[in-house]
Amino acid sequence: MGRLFVVDLEGKIYSCKHCRTHLALYDDIVSKSFHCRHGKAYLFNKVANVFLGEKEERMMITGLHTVADIFCVGCGSIVGWKYETAHERSQKYKEGKSVLERFKVSGPDGSHYWVNHEHHHIGGSDADDV
Repeated sequence: MGRLFVVDLEGKIYSCKHCRTHLALYDDIVSKSFHCRHGKAYLFNKVANVFLGEKEERMMITGLHTVADIFCVGCGSIVGWKYETAHERSQKYKEGKSVLERFKVSGPDGSHYWVNHEHHHIGGSDADDV
């Protein structure tokens, strides 16, 4: 493995809750109405300091998508997923964008999001703004 380069972001930052590596900026949020197994998740135009897992087909609430899990470069924790391909035309806006799970990141004010055990979805994680 090569040398690790970490980008320091400036502004209101979302960071890995385990190692505090910067992951995304508040200004890059597209939607806060996404959900995952652990509760809330946010869709971002771009993220930093992550590496991609293998692409896979995943059936989500809004249909079939090709996605890749994203991992923090600082500690290797899974922090969300990236949409590679949306198979339904109404979902094409997600392509190339990434979702960060709020349970796995610290907010700009350093806050953590805690799991809501009452909130469970059947099937894959996705937006509820269909």
